[in-house]
Amino acid sequence: MTETDTLKQTPLHDLHVALGARMMPFAGWDMPVQYPMGVLNEHLHTRDQAGLFDVSHMGQILLRAPSGQAADAAAVLETLVPANLVDLAKGRQRYGLFTNERGGIEDDLMIANRGDHLYLVVNAGCADSDLALLRQLDGVEVEHVTDRALLALQGPQAARVLSALIPAVANMTFMDVATLNWDGAEVWVSRSGYTGEDGFEISLPADRAREFADALLADPAVAPIGLGARDSLRLEAGMPLYGNDIGADVTPGQAALGWSIPKIRRSGGAREGGFPGADVILSELAQGADTKRLGLRPQGRAPIRQGVTIFDADAGGTAIGHVTSGGFAPSVGAPVAMASLPASLSPGDIVYAELRGKRIPVEIAPLPFVQPHYKR
Repeated sequence: MTETDTLKQTPLHDLHVALGARMMPFAGWDMPVQYPMGVLNEHLHTRDQAGLFDVSHMGQILLRAPSGQAADAAAVLETLVPANLVDLAKGRQRYGLFTNERGGIEDDLMIANRGDHLYLVVNAGCADSDLALLRQLDGVEVEHVTDRALLALQGPQAARVLSALIPAVANMTFMDVATLNWDGAEVWVSRSGYTGEDGFEISLPADRAREFADALLADPAVAPIGLGARDSLRLEAGMPLYGNDIGADVTPGQAALGWSIPKIRRSGGAREGGFPGADVILSELAQGADTKRLGLRPQGRAPIRQGVTIFDADAGGTAIGHVTSGGFAPSVGAPVAMASLPASLSPGDIVYAELRGKRIPVEIAPLPFVQPHYKR
């Protein structure tokens, strides 16, 4: 049996092949990395019009309490996630983190209140461990959703295109979620994404996914987009990638994700702590982390990628950090990167990346690298 034979396939696998996608293994799935348009053009098309992403490899999970109230399930989930989930309104979703006892990040996820339960979307590579973690909780029922596809439609034309098929999405704003109907199929829609653009994520029955994708692609503004452009889009938007910028040994403060932990869960808050690693995380947030995820703009055209060492001088000096994500940013027209560096550094400061035995000057830059276009 070959490696490809062992990989899981999304409900749109045949469509990717028909569209000429170059497939690659990713988190145990056979996924499209790019289409004939190429990564750069796919990236620019998404920023200019609308890109269709197959994200069916992501884990979809339902969390229910015996009471049938999402708030009760949220109270239980707060023992794992340092966010204000109890007060999350019906029809809204929020970004959150699974943390560990060391204060590190086990995964990042989206959490939606669907009235009588919570809907979670987790990273593909962490789905099994997340499910195991959730199933250890008392007082909730955990359902792994395996019969639905998940698509993302992103870009300035996304709302026009999707509202032609599902008119109600036009009234949604950023981070809204809704259960809607498309041609007799129940669809779960959120106005969110991973590109910095306005857009939607749509969960629908797996056996309707091809038909739905074809309907979206019938609009000339929509093009299929692979994992390559998905990565460059999220990098420009300053969004962390699990396994690169965040991980089990990176705290929320170090990841520049302290904003996801509100006052109510911090020291002195009404629901202070109560999650794994709270002592470490809350102390660090109060005092400030020593290192932090920062943006970088290399001088010149050479991209600096994950693992490149950053120094404080152009010769000699001290290694002060490393690149966690980096590459060429098509919308910026230049290379960009994110790195774990001393938190004392500020935009405009110059550090040095060692690239093929030479050190090149790199400027600390604010994140994100492109202005987001969410519908507030």
